[in-house]
Amino acid sequence: MTQLLQAFRQTCLYSFTTTQIFKDYSFIFLLYYNLMIERNNKMKGSLKKRMIQVIVVLTTLFISSMVLAGFMNYQIINRSEKYWITDLDHCPKVKVALILGAKVFKDGSLSTILLDRMDAGIALYKSGKVEKLLLSGDHGRVHYDEVSAMKNYAVQRGVDPQDIFLDHAGFRTYDSLYRAKEVFNIKALIVVTQKFHLDRAIYTGRHLGLETYGVPADKRIYSKHRLNQLREFLARSIAFLELHVFTHKPRYLGSIHDIAGDGRQTHN
Repeated sequence: MTQLLQAFRQTCLYSFTTTQIFKDYSFIFLLYYNLMIERNNKMKGSLKKRMIQVIVVLTTLFISSMVLAGFMNYQIINRSEKYWITDLDHCPKVKVALILGAKVFKDGSLSTILLDRMDAGIALYKSGKVEKLLLSGDHGRVHYDEVSAMKNYAVQRGVDPQDIFLDHAGFRTYDSLYRAKEVFNIKALIVVTQKFHLDRAIYTGRHLGLETYGVPADKRIYSKHRLNQLREFLARSIAFLELHVFTHKPRYLGSIHDIAGDGRQTHN
């Protein structure tokens, strides 16, 4: 069938080109044909040029963004590393350890990341390096409560309930540190989290006016640790912009609970 159609088209074309009309005005048909070819070539060249321009612009934006993000990450890391505490014998005199929340399972058990943070914070408390534990995490839903699970774990390991303060609205690192200062009247603290997260936490606290130190809680290689590193690269960039450009208050503040008081008032 296809061969028949091609033969028919060729026959029609031959018939037309042998007509007197075509012979008399052949130069017009040829001129029109050449103009169409030239126009088509110009359109193809213009489209190709535009595609190249778009690729160049997108590549430039991507490289510029990566350079800017690298600069912001460098600033945070460079200004925070000196406040890491790796030897508890040289721990500064600070009364409060802030333990940042992480995933809790449906049965109330702690994820490995949170488990290690709790153990590191409890070790500070039991060694007398701090007097109070501020447990900050997500309790924004009825059936999800990080801070109560953290509190239960600490009490089971001998921490006095009155020395445990709960921040139920610690949805983000920024929120936890902002509320530590404004809601719990803390002036200085040791923040407890993993190494990949520690620089951002220290930088945020110090930028908010808290005398902030950090204790790394790493006790193992965590699953998705490479993904955590990538996320943290982006999170540091966002934190830098949040602190220096898009400043704001946390979603929730609430009533004051002075850290010098009884932590049991915050347990409900």
